[in-house]
Amino acid sequence: MELHDVWFVLIAVLWTGYFFLEGFDFGVGVLTRLLARNRPERRVLINTIGPVWDGNEVWLLTAGGATFAAFPEWYATLFSGFYLPLLVILVCLIVRGVAFEYRAKRPEENWQRNWETAIFWSSLIPAFLWGVAFGNIVRGVKIDRNLEYVGNLWDLLNPYALLGGLVTLTLFTFHGAVFTALKTVGEIRERARKLAFKVGLATAVLALLFLGWTQIDNGDAKSLVALVVAVAALVAALAANQAGREGWSFALSGFTIVATVAMLFLTLFPNVMPSTLNGEWSLTVTNASSSPYTLKIMTWCAGIATPLVLLYQGWTYWVFRKRIGTQHIAEAAH
Repeated sequence: MELHDVWFVLIAVLWTGYFFLEGFDFGVGVLTRLLARNRPERRVLINTIGPVWDGNEVWLLTAGGATFAAFPEWYATLFSGFYLPLLVILVCLIVRGVAFEYRAKRPEENWQRNWETAIFWSSLIPAFLWGVAFGNIVRGVKIDRNLEYVGNLWDLLNPYALLGGLVTLTLFTFHGAVFTALKTVGEIRERARKLAFKVGLATAVLALLFLGWTQIDNGDAKSLVALVVAVAALVAALAANQAGREGWSFALSGFTIVATVAMLFLTLFPNVMPSTLNGEWSLTVTNASSSPYTLKIMTWCAGIATPLVLLYQGWTYWVFRKRIGTQHIAEAAH
């Protein structure tokens, strides 16, 4: 296997890690409006992801940086062609981080309510737009002979990509509801389980449509296996949730995300960004990659740094593993 193929796989792994981890805290952000009934419950939801949300975003920075270094043509075409939606995602992530930090700085009700609203929208919008972006990457966009994007914003808002956005939004919300059930106690835990079942059913329908469409257009035997695994894991996650096995349900909902992202990258390879104008103008792992020497240096750096990052992030989750409830929220924080 050539180094550019290895880095295609590694970038797929980085995006998978990002969607697995950031997916549930996007979902929790959405649940601050769908699940929480009062300020203490919203505080509980925010506290479940408080110690980890910023660490989860490291995966996005790493995925973007790896794409820039390993496949500069892919990075340039992607970020210029998808400039507006990616800018909206970036603004949402900035607002979201500020909202987490500033919400409790003042006790006024309007102040806290406004920041809670910001958390909701800055979680919902990226959860939707990431699906739109990856839907367009897999489907293909208008790339000319100079390997440059020549479409416009409306070309990105096609039915397939919008369906992909609904899938990521509902899947992340389901993932977040299961995580909430895993991390909380009392009434909010029970309501999270009930909501997870409803959202999970909607996710199953949308995911089956989207992945089936993907398989029909671009799939092969490998992607079909990933599709079956994704659907089976989602069904198993729903069953585990109904049985009150939150740990299993969370692991299986995460595995659904892993299999879904794997299917998308399997249907994409060896392209990294297909052209809908002419197949010969598509960006591939060969014509979009950096030099072999650059990829070799990157491989050594990744081999040293990645295990340290995984160990540190795993330790963080272990330290903050206990369940919480409204009884753990100090009255002053309300």
